[in-house]
Amino acid sequence: MSTPYQQLASLGITLPDSPAPIANFVSHVKVGNLLFLSGQGPVEADGFKHTGKVGATVSVEQAYQHAQLTGINLLAVTHEALGDLGRVTKIVKVLGMVNAESEFKEHPGVINGCSDLLVNVFGDKGVHARSAVGFASLPDQITVEIEAIIAFE
Repeated sequence: MSTPYQQLASLGITLPDSPAPIANFVSHVKVGNLLFLSGQGPVEADGFKHTGKVGATVSVEQAYQHAQLTGINLLAVTHEALGDLGRVTKIVKVLGMVNAESEFKEHPGVINGCSDLLVNVFGDKGVHARSAVGFASLPDQITVEIEAIIAFE
């Protein structure tokens, strides 16, 4: 089986530097063999943030791509925390938050952008429990925010 880095390369993805926290918290905490990742958003390597209200000014397709970008940022934090994505034994849980208009119903489809990435990179180890929920707003009006719990060796 290929490594997570080979899978990323096959998808045309290069990990960016780990995004810096925007407030008084750290990007991750290790407890035993679990890695708790703070929420990340759709921030490009150059710092550009994707913003807007999904279902109003942002389409489901655009938000799916934003969730994928957020997943890439989560992987960047994981790489920084563990030194090697090969240490991941299981993506345990993902919480996806969508900045959505009040009648929006497609939250799972949006967060699939991150979930699909994790399964493509880690195979069976990437299949995870998940919640996908809507919020009236998110920090800086970003379209999605996603956090994760990861088991590692």
